[in-house]
Amino acid sequence: MTVLVITGTGTEVGKTVVTAAVAATALASGRSVAVLKPAQTGVGPHERGDADEVARLAGAVTTLELGRYPEPLAPATAARRAGLPAVSPESAAEAAAKLATEHDLVLVEGAGGLLVRFDDADGTLADVARLLDAPVLVVAPAGLGTLNTTELTARELRLRELEFAGVVIGSWPDSPDLAMRCNLADLPAVSGAPLLGAVPAGAGILPPADFRAGAPGWLDHRLGGRWNAGVFAAAHTD
Repeated sequence: MTVLVITGTGTEVGKTVVTAAVAATALASGRSVAVLKPAQTGVGPHERGDADEVARLAGAVTTLELGRYPEPLAPATAARRAGLPAVSPESAAEAAAKLATEHDLVLVEGAGGLLVRFDDADGTLADVARLLDAPVLVVAPAGLGTLNTTELTARELRLRELEFAGVVIGSWPDSPDLAMRCNLADLPAVSGAPLLGAVPAGAGILPPADFRAGAPGWLDHRLGGRWNAGVFAAAHTD
């Protein structure tokens, strides 16, 4: 795959760290990587955004933002309140396509979930994926409640006839509870897509060298790693 769109089942589920893990794994295999953040919200002009964090953790990736808005809101709302131009799905897709001519892999990280509005024309990340004909990777939390939001996201992807690459758990704790352990089997069942990895909790605060060394072990071979869902589930099942 040349372009991979990365979304979440909601906010604060680990999208940026998963994006960094995918980037680090691709870099480790010798691929060139670009990370596109169409709309960055909640940061000021000179603060580090999500794409910057991916570069810090993963290494030498090309980063690009198309819009930056100071308030931590949905991009369309943040742009409107800031009096700044919104980012359209068309402009995001055009930027990703250009990056894809210059890199082996382009990662497009959304804001919030799949249907968060980019602009006042109701454009979303799903529209970006459609314009690019790109697969979508869904980042989900590990615990109670994740089955519902993951299944809803999966249904929307299929309704729109978008390619659903799979699910990655954005933060897997050292001591998972019963719901988390059960979700290892239930997430692929309700989503109809493979579980493609589990990033350990706290991975984002690791020293970059440790993050890069660990990343391939957190992701399935379909994302370039060596993580195995069956082995992982067996290790965490009663």
